[in-house]
Amino acid sequence: MVSEIVATFCGRPVVGYRAVVLSMIVTGALAFTLWMHHMFATPLSTLDQDLFTATSMLIAIPTGIQIACWIATMWTGRPRFATPMLFVCGFIATFVIGGLTGVMVASAPFDQQVHDSFFIVAHLHYVLIGGGLFPLFGAFYYWFPKVRGRLLSEPLGKWHFALFIIGVNVTFFPQHILGLWGMPRRVYTYLPDTGWGALNLVSTVGAFLIVASVLLFLLNVGHSWRHGAIATSNPWGAHTLEWRVSSPPPSYGFLCIPVMANGPPIEADAEMNPAILAGLRSTGASCSSPR
Repeated sequence: MVSEIVATFCGRPVVGYRAVVLSMIVTGALAFTLWMHHMFATPLSTLDQDLFTATSMLIAIPTGIQIACWIATMWTGRPRFATPMLFVCGFIATFVIGGLTGVMVASAPFDQQVHDSFFIVAHLHYVLIGGGLFPLFGAFYYWFPKVRGRLLSEPLGKWHFALFIIGVNVTFFPQHILGLWGMPRRVYTYLPDTGWGALNLVSTVGAFLIVASVLLFLLNVGHSWRHGAIATSNPWGAHTLEWRVSSPPPSYGFLCIPVMANGPPIEADAEMNPAILAGLRSTGASCSSPR
């Protein structure tokens, strides 16, 4: 999702696309070898701790390669900061913070100190929200016009992004400090003299901002479902095949099967004459995609 959005809104293919794909494969493979870093506080052998510490830190390399390729694409392209692109930028910033703390908790001695503290809560949510929700929100804004045939509101989308990224950081960044101060997770109350109250209040305010941002998103979807601006077949100027049919697409998709060559299958405007595009097999006028 991130690669699709970055390529579209930067107006160029993703830098190091093959490196991004290979890094995703390596990340998936390494993910099978680091699960025990959730068990560093159990009586593991020194060899087990060393092995899973190494693999837990090693996974930062392919992840970093993907981030570097996306940033290079933005740097060498001409980014347009529509709502989907804003959520991708929020993903990179938030996920990198989660990755940095992930390298910290990958070390068994450090993990034993912060185990079951709010430092783990903060790290986990930076990774899950940064790596999961930000791209999902961006993808929802990106592909909603293709699904529904209407655009989500850009002003509401930008407010949604602003409230969401502020809320996430206000909620979870103080929890790093609380965890280092020794505040345990899964405890519903605490004594006033612990000194955790102020940062807990800040974190609570951030949580309300997240709720407000999600409500704004739902309002945007509800309003745009019936009253959003009518979307063209390709409102973002994208270069992948789903944008070469009408929005929403017909049940049959393409009348002729698109042929994928080396590189992007679309080299011109399919709305003008899709039968003669590079990457599409021409079999006559009857093979043209519906406008």
